[in-house]
Amino acid sequence: MKESQKMNEVDGVPEERLRSFVERIECLEEEKKALSDDIREVYSEAKGTGFDIKVLRQIILLRKMDSSDRSEMEAILDIYKRVLGM
Repeated sequence: MKESQKMNEVDGVPEERLRSFVERIECLEEEKKALSDDIREVYSEAKGTGFDIKVLRQIILLRKMDSSDRSEMEAILDIYKRVLGM
């Protein structure tokens, strides 16, 4: 093994490669936090204009679902509600 390679590895772990992964993950975590803050701000704005945040969150979850999965879930929910007399 070359001397320059030895200096860049610790116990067989390539230092620059590891550092690159860690720095990329840290950057993405910062972006994720910023996006999370932006989303929180939009929910707060919606609440300030009179929208129900719990319902908005449910709508967002439902829109993420495949339409057949959503239909199946809604049908099961309806059955459960009828069984419980709701």
